[in-house]
Amino acid sequence: MRLWVRSAGWSAAVAALLAVAIVVSAAIGPVRIPPETVMKSVLNALSVPSGIETSASGVGPLPVPGVGPLTLPGVDLAVTSPFAFPVDSVHQQIVVGVRLPRILLAALVGFALAAAGTVMQGFFRNPMADPSIIGVSSGAAVGAVTFIVFPVALSATVALPLVGPVEVALSRGAGTSLFAFVGALVAAFGVYAIATRGGRTPVATLLLAGVAVQTFLGAVVSYLQLQAGESLRQIVAWLMGHLSGAAWSEVAVTAAVVPPLFLLLLAYARDLNVLLLGEEEARGLGIAVERTKRVLLAASALVTAAGVAFAGVIGFVGLIVPHMLRLVVGPDHRVLLPTAALAGGTFLVAADTLARSAPAEYPVGIITAAVGAPFFVYLLVTREVTEL
Repeated sequence: MRLWVRSAGWSAAVAALLAVAIVVSAAIGPVRIPPETVMKSVLNALSVPSGIETSASGVGPLPVPGVGPLTLPGVDLAVTSPFAFPVDSVHQQIVVGVRLPRILLAALVGFALAAAGTVMQGFFRNPMADPSIIGVSSGAAVGAVTFIVFPVALSATVALPLVGPVEVALSRGAGTSLFAFVGALVAAFGVYAIATRGGRTPVATLLLAGVAVQTFLGAVVSYLQLQAGESLRQIVAWLMGHLSGAAWSEVAVTAAVVPPLFLLLLAYARDLNVLLLGEEEARGLGIAVERTKRVLLAASALVTAAGVAFAGVIGFVGLIVPHMLRLVVGPDHRVLLPTAALAGGTFLVAADTLARSAPAEYPVGIITAAVGAPFFVYLLVTREVTEL
């Protein structure tokens, strides 16, 4: 069977499973909604551009020399929905406004973590590797906790042409996500800088540098928790991983970052296969080893940072999902990478559904750890895990 047919077949099967998980998850909650109503609500929410509308409330008045004050008409893009299924308005709001953003964010975060975990396991040729191995999660934790303990006002005045000065400010939640994203990238590229000498980055040195940086950043987080005071509860909730309160804006930002980076990782899937043979063998086969390593590390760090920025530290997704799919589809990353990424989204959607279905909602990180830790022990007991 041709490789692309096999890859497309497995990806389509797991994507269909992800779609089913999304619909079932949206139906579950304090208000039970039939799956067919969920699908109708989603279809009703779809909209397509249908024209351009102008309104009297536009930009202005603007001082125009020789003319006087001038008000430009407002221009809006008119959109319509091709569907009009009869759905209760309350159910429509619950599905589209409350549950669907959280579910889609869970799918994107799981997708990102599983994709990065697959790459890290291949990169380090170590089945125990996961996205946090280069310090991304620890860096995100330091950034987020720092902002929670020592919040700063993130606002600025921007002068826009034809409009004038506009006040731009970030909310507390957006500030936490921004600091987490920046902290994740600083930690990841810091590990890379420590491990790189003379333009070469030995994998063993990178691994040890990652462990050292993670340990140090863990101590920083512990110190910040001692200084937290009343913010300690918020810090613990973030460190456990959370998806509650997800908004469409967070889904949009994550969706703008994760898929393009995943396509970049997928473009290097063949090179990643060759790297499994060893760096010297890869050079002999014409692979630009150092450039490939830089691209894989940078893209994996960015995609992981995008995932943890809004969801906090969620463990084991990037560890167990690639293992499970490798047992099913084999080690070829051209098949494994897209399949594992989609399975990661499915797994996190299912885990978050369990987390929010409990009598008292649990952080999703507890559910993933409760599933991941026993599987981790199973691997240690039943399999040789020193290499792929």
